[in-house]
Amino acid sequence: FWDFLILFFCLPVVIFNEITKKRLLGDMSCRIVPFMEVSSLGVTTFSLCALGIDRFHAATSPQASTRPIEQCQSIIAKLAVIWVGSMTLSVPEVLLWQLAQDTSPVSGVVTEYCTMKPSSNLPESIYSLVLTYQNARMWWYFGCYFCLPILFTVSCQLVTRRIRGTEKKSECRGTKHGQCEGHLNCTIIALTIIYGLCTTPENVCNIVVAYMSPDMSKQTLDLLNLINQFFLFFKCSVTPVLLLCLCRPLGQAFMDCCCCCCEGCGPDTTSSESSADSKLKTEMSSSIFFDKPRETPPPLLALGTPC
Repeated sequence: FWDFLILFFCLPVVIFNEITKKRLLGDMSCRIVPFMEVSSLGVTTFSLCALGIDRFHAATSPQASTRPIEQCQSIIAKLAVIWVGSMTLSVPEVLLWQLAQDTSPVSGVVTEYCTMKPSSNLPESIYSLVLTYQNARMWWYFGCYFCLPILFTVSCQLVTRRIRGTEKKSECRGTKHGQCEGHLNCTIIALTIIYGLCTTPENVCNIVVAYMSPDMSKQTLDLLNLINQFFLFFKCSVTPVLLLCLCRPLGQAFMDCCCCCCEGCGPDTTSSESSADSKLKTEMSSSIFFDKPRETPPPLLALGTPC
């Protein structure tokens, strides 16, 4: 959902600015777009950490196949912590950026752009905090939004594989539950790889700009910023598709929802049978967050005589 917000709001603003050299929504967009982009990095980072904890919890549980499915209230609480925490850490971006104008000496055209400069109208205490955030922003990006999810995911995967290889090797290998666990682990690894590849150029550009910005022209800095935003939009486009393709229950539920919205989806027998089969497969499969399959009902007793 947050990736959809990035593509729906931030992408048109960036494209409009590159075409017309005017900032859509003015100073508000200069503050909201960086806030949403940094919040997107935080949501992805903490979500990957939460998924790594869930995989580790599934690997260390003594009876993972018999535990009940996690309640909806617990899911909402975790999502609230991730979202509120990400948005709270991104609040300094609102106070850091502001709209600026530049006049071309050749054509005389006035262009609008966003600059990283705290407003002097802020209170002194807040102004000093924003300046401190600006000075530490590069290493904060690199440590929290790049190193943390990658190291956390790699550590959880190594520990999980170690535990499963020593304690549950004979039980999980070859079983349906073990296959679901391996499929979910591959999904998390794929999401982490996509995230790492898309955020690497931004971190490299931030380090280059931090140490070489006096020797670089404004056009070069704008080009690097555009490349960073392109990779962010690419990540927001690829991540939901990858998640729907790799997580079969989630992808099947999405396809069923799209099928119900189509006009040609009539209540015929074949569609009802296929939907029933898909619902059964979705219920019996594990989701991306939870590895606890539902308990199958006991088999029905045969009635009547052998004849």
